[in-house]
Amino acid sequence: MQKKGYSRKDKEFEEVWRKVMSELRKDPVVDRWVIIANERSLKPYDFGVHGEIRKPGPCVFCEGMEMHTPKEVFSVRDKHTEINQPGWRVRVVPNKFPALRIEEPFAHCIDGICESLSGSGAHEVIIETPDHYLELGDLSVKHIAEVMYVYRERMCDLERDHRFRYCIIFKNQGALAGASIQHAHSQLIAIPVIPKRVKEELLGADKYYQEKGHCIFCDIVQYHQNNNQRMIIENEQFLAFVPYAPRFPYEIWILPKKHSSHFMKIEDQELNYLSEILKKLLVSMKKSLNDSPYNLILHAAPFERKEEKSYQDSYHWHMEMLPTITKVAGFEWGTGFYINPVIPENAAEILRKNIPIKI
Repeated sequence: MQKKGYSRKDKEFEEVWRKVMSELRKDPVVDRWVIIANERSLKPYDFGVHGEIRKPGPCVFCEGMEMHTPKEVFSVRDKHTEINQPGWRVRVVPNKFPALRIEEPFAHCIDGICESLSGSGAHEVIIETPDHYLELGDLSVKHIAEVMYVYRERMCDLERDHRFRYCIIFKNQGALAGASIQHAHSQLIAIPVIPKRVKEELLGADKYYQEKGHCIFCDIVQYHQNNNQRMIIENEQFLAFVPYAPRFPYEIWILPKKHSSHFMKIEDQELNYLSEILKKLLVSMKKSLNDSPYNLILHAAPFERKEEKSYQDSYHWHMEMLPTITKVAGFEWGTGFYINPVIPENAAEILRKNIPIKI
């Protein structure tokens, strides 16, 4: 059977695509295929997922409960207040039950086909507000910028530890998204290896750079500025959109317009622009998706090491916001494909409509 390739500019395209009940789309960075199941197309309320009823405070992350957490490693606090005491606005403490420990010495073992590393790393909790009843999206732009500032400063500090090759920062909002404590917080984990998911992005971006001579993420930025079907919001420094081949319904990417491989290099002024975008997106997601759980993940290039390959020119840091309204099941685990029951262009339209004009 002969396959016919179409461009979206072809006259026949609209007529052919109108008859298509589902569509396979390929992620341009990692070559991962996603099935957009048009015939299943669902509205936000069809998923039956909504926000949680908040348990009353105080909890261990609340102001005044500092003695119930490990000692803080960093904080943004009012002048003339002491560490591990009230007066903070953002506070970082080691995870009480860490996946990896910073005190663990680095050790590497190879036994035939088996390889292992000692559990050296860092696992920290970034408590985003002293107020038990506020979420990240409820905070002011200035306060969100302080949270982003803490992200940057903790990554910069951990880069100095040469045991570590990568640092990931993520936020699990809601029990369905993996949060065990409701109080608003993010987590940071520094590890001695580059994760597989990150490596796929690095290799895909590097391949594109070798072939085209420029960054694929920069081209993605330019594409969405010229084609606003999936664009949600932009400002002077950042833009947010639903990607072409999203794994999950209402998945959002946030990219800086200026090429930058490392979040650690973000400037203070840029933190404000990023926080404005984040605030508006979180408000829109809460309204559009019934306050559903979500994951927020910061993707950045690995720590720069002289003895290792640099991805400074080919990679572009970004954030991914992933609402937790569908489940990953056997097909996804078995194939690496994802089935998304929401057309990305429709998702962007819904999110765009609920972006607040003023915040």
